[in-house]
Amino acid sequence: MSRHIYKSVLKFIIVAPVLLFLAYFTPSSVRYLEGLVPMDICFLPGEKLKLDNTIDASLKLWYRTDVQTCTEWGAPIIWEGMFEPDDYDREHKKNHSSVALTVFAVGRYLDVYLETFLLSAELHFMVALPVTYYVFTDAPAKVPNLQLAEGRRLKVIKVQKHSRWQDVSMIRMKAVANAINDIRHTSSYVFCFDVDQLFVGRFGSEALGESVALLHAYYYHRPRRLFSYDHNPSSTAYMKAGAGDFYYHAAVFGGTWQSVLALTESCYQAILEDKSRGVEALWHDESHLNKYLWLHKPSRVLSPEYCWAPEIGRRGDIRVKRLLWAEKQYDRLRDAP
Repeated sequence: MSRHIYKSVLKFIIVAPVLLFLAYFTPSSVRYLEGLVPMDICFLPGEKLKLDNTIDASLKLWYRTDVQTCTEWGAPIIWEGMFEPDDYDREHKKNHSSVALTVFAVGRYLDVYLETFLLSAELHFMVALPVTYYVFTDAPAKVPNLQLAEGRRLKVIKVQKHSRWQDVSMIRMKAVANAINDIRHTSSYVFCFDVDQLFVGRFGSEALGESVALLHAYYYHRPRRLFSYDHNPSSTAYMKAGAGDFYYHAAVFGGTWQSVLALTESCYQAILEDKSRGVEALWHDESHLNKYLWLHKPSRVLSPEYCWAPEIGRRGDIRVKRLLWAEKQYDRLRDAP
């Protein structure tokens, strides 16, 4: 039996009972059962790994036998235990790497989340490297005045407040693309974050690469046919059955400024095309992000350690939590005056 057939049969044997029980178990039980579904195994020889930088040659792909540590196209999937943090920090310091962090804090999201997000980033995000925070907001005067560490600074960019949160979610693609005209002069890498998150552990230079995507915490154990891609043929985000690689979370994505510029410009143009036809993608900018990253494979994938949802509960393969979803308060925040 070929390796791929064996993997498919094994997944079916394990996944089928889980799916049969979905209607009978509580959500927490279902999430626990999902965690028992095995991920694919990295069969790629180490020398075939696509390196974002020379230090990637030290990645220990075989250290984590419980998870998938590389993609079929040779990108590493970064998990705790695969890398030496100090080695990565030394390499990026030597290369004079610098990082721009972009975050949107519009309306009540600024009041509820921004200060906590920034304070936690000061403790855990790329602490070995120069960082510039780019805060996009409709209320610049309300951005907290924080004491930042040496080599770190904050810039505020005023954006229009939209009446629908979906429009805020999608318009960030245009805003980030425009901001890169400034970012490109000071930062070699860009990371884009949702504001309703909290750093709780190292989110360091091991995450840097040419094009960086994040495995969605809710989908990394699910079979592809259950991914929440857009299946509306009228949308530019449309993905037919069987398409796709992973389901990526739009709460975190990044890469070199050139790569992020290409992604954000492409997604924004796709959004405009949909709007011209009266179409809105299923999950807004996340649907367009997933379509783009299927067509333009990321060079680096982050495990769900880099954005974990506490409500999922304990998972044995999540040995470290680096970024957590904050408590959602959608009724209070979205579409609020």
